[in-house]
Amino acid sequence: MKVAVIGGWHVHTREYAQAIQKNPNSEIACLWDDDKERGEALAKEFSVPFEPDLEKIWADPSIDSVQITTATNQHHDVLIAAAKAKKNIFTEKVLAFTNEEAEEIAKAVKESGVTFTISYPHKTWPTLQAAKALVESGKLGDITYARVRDAHNGSTANWLPPHFYDEKQTGGGAMIDLGAHPMYTLNWFMGQPKSVVSMFTEVTHRGVEDNAVSVIEFKNGAIGVSETGFVTTGMPYVLEMSGTKGSLMVHNDILEYSCEETGNKLVEMKDLPAAQPLPIDAWIQAVTNGTEAPNGIEDAVALTKFMVGAYISHQTGKKYLF
Repeated sequence: MKVAVIGGWHVHTREYAQAIQKNPNSEIACLWDDDKERGEALAKEFSVPFEPDLEKIWADPSIDSVQITTATNQHHDVLIAAAKAKKNIFTEKVLAFTNEEAEEIAKAVKESGVTFTISYPHKTWPTLQAAKALVESGKLGDITYARVRDAHNGSTANWLPPHFYDEKQTGGGAMIDLGAHPMYTLNWFMGQPKSVVSMFTEVTHRGVEDNAVSVIEFKNGAIGVSETGFVTTGMPYVLEMSGTKGSLMVHNDILEYSCEETGNKLVEMKDLPAAQPLPIDAWIQAVTNGTEAPNGIEDAVALTKFMVGAYISHQTGKKYLF
C-alpha cells in the first residue's frame, strides 16, 4: 500500500512514518505539510517527495492510504477530504474539537467505506490487555471506580514544541493531548459517560492547561478519574480499578490484582499476554488483508464526546451532562 503522510505537525509524525517505511507491506509515496519548510525537511529526512498540493494527493489513484498528523484544527476538513477521495485513514487523537465536527467526519468515513484507525496505543499494552480480560471475567465484580493517570514533564522540561501551546491549533493543553489516553481507556473499560466535572490549571502559564483532572460519572453509577499534565516528573503510568469483588493496579508494566482467588490479597500477575501490534501496524495489516482495523470511527467519536464534556465543564465551572 502507498501512504501519503499528511502533516508534519504532530510529535508522533516521525514515529508513524518510520513504522510505514519499516513495514514490508507499505511505503511512503510523498509528504505534505502546510508549512513548506517543515514539510520539505521531513520529506528529505525520509527520502520521499514533498508534495505542496494536497489536491494532487487526493486525485492520485496510486495513493490508497494516508497518515494524517496535521494540527488538530485541520482534522475536520482534511479527514473528510481524505474519506471522499477513498483513502484509507490513520490519524492521531483527537478526532475533532466538537461533537458536530466528529459526526460529520464519521459520516464521510462510513459513506466512503475506507479503513479507519485512530491511534490508541495504550490498548495494546500487555498490562491493559490483561486488566481488560480480568474485568470481563467477572472476578472483580461490578467496577465501581477507576483512576487513570498519564503525565509527563513536557512543559517543565521544555521539550514539547511551541505549537502544542497554541489553543487555536490544539483545542487545549494537556487534557486534549496526553489526557486522551486516560479518556479512551476509561471509555474502553467503563462505557458511556453520564456527566463530568473538570479542574484545569496552568503551572507554567503558557496559555493552555498543563495540569488537569476530570471526574466522570458513568451510567451505572461508577466513577472514573482522568488525570494528566505536562508538569510531572518521575511518576509512572497508573491505572487503578475497584469492583464489588476485587481490585487491580497497573503501574507501568506491572499489574497487581486482588479477588477471591488470591485470598483477597494483592498479587502480581506474572503471565501477561504479548503486546498487540501498535495501531499503525494493525492499520497496515487491516488494509493489506481486508480485515477489521482497531479503534474505528465510533471509538474516535466517543473520545471527542469525552473531551467536549471535559472542556465545557472547565470553561463553565459546572457539571456537564452528556
